[in-house]
Amino acid sequence: MPFKTTITLFAYLGAASAYAAEIPSFELQLQDHQFSPAEIVIPANTKVKFVVKNLDPTPEEFESHLLHREKVILGNSQAVIYIGPLAPGTYPFVGEFHEATAKGNVVVK
Repeated sequence: MPFKTTITLFAYLGAASAYAAEIPSFELQLQDHQFSPAEIVIPANTKVKFVVKNLDPTPEEFESHLLHREKVILGNSQAVIYIGPLAPGTYPFVGEFHEATAKGNVVVK
């Protein structure tokens, strides 16, 4: 690989790492078909990262019509979901496979 290309690649990777480090991250757990915490407060007008950990042995689908997100999280695994930037407000989400118990809200302030 030519020297100039190598430098460009390292500069790009360094910038990508710095950008990823700047995105606020929030953890959301799913256990016994319930989200914890059931309410997450995030900053307005900011892209954020959710790390959703499914501690149950069965899969669950994180779904929110207002957030325009659907993601199946296999049992005993985790997934990353990016949302935002969002205007202030409350955005509900559910675990589609267990909607009666797996409910939560993203509160944007």
